[in-house]
Amino acid sequence: MSEWHVLDNPARASLLGPHAHLAVSHGLAVRYRPDVSVFVTLPAEPDDTAWRDLADLIGPGAVAPLSGLRTPPPAGWEVVSDGAGVQLVDDGVAAAPDAEAVPLGDADVPEMLALVERARPGPFAPRTIEMGTYLGIRRGGRLIAMAGERLHPPGFTEISAVCTDADFRGQGLATRLVHAVAAGIRARGETPFLHAAAMNTNAIRLYESLGFRLRRHNRFVGVRVPAGERVAT
Repeated sequence: MSEWHVLDNPARASLLGPHAHLAVSHGLAVRYRPDVSVFVTLPAEPDDTAWRDLADLIGPGAVAPLSGLRTPPPAGWEVVSDGAGVQLVDDGVAAAPDAEAVPLGDADVPEMLALVERARPGPFAPRTIEMGTYLGIRRGGRLIAMAGERLHPPGFTEISAVCTDADFRGQGLATRLVHAVAAGIRARGETPFLHAAAMNTNAIRLYESLGFRLRRHNRFVGVRVPAGERVAT
């Protein structure tokens, strides 16, 4: 078996490390609290015990979004989604603070959720803000763009939720926010990284132009827990 790196399964490395205070676990299965993040994790090569632990953790019929698996799910587990993604790592990003990018806090969560609903950057829950620092840009008091920190495997921090309101796109706000979030990560002595859907070639080109390099291709699969007696034994 090849050597495992924390970025090969960053959600698991986060939950077993810096984000342990946000974790809910049962045996070998570990997930974020549902109001924080959708990520559910297993070891890279889960055995039957690990799959049973997952079934017990999320319950029959529930869907677990998983990544970092090296083996397919056992018989009886339905794959309901399978998406290709890429992981990119800082390789010379021009990280710099931005005077207009202000920290967002609990009071800003309703506006953040509303912006996510409009801009659709990916999953964002009411307590996702607890995963790290989030920065926003306002115009006329209105939150129009944001980006922040999500997964936190040891030594690395993921930049996520990069989004801009449709009325303000094309002004370079996303680039400025990525630079500002990256600056905060670098200041802690950590390395920024991020994920994108493989089909989102525009975003990938943008991130590469900012100084991120492609590290690996990965897959994000959603698997449904079998009912009762069909759980792996």
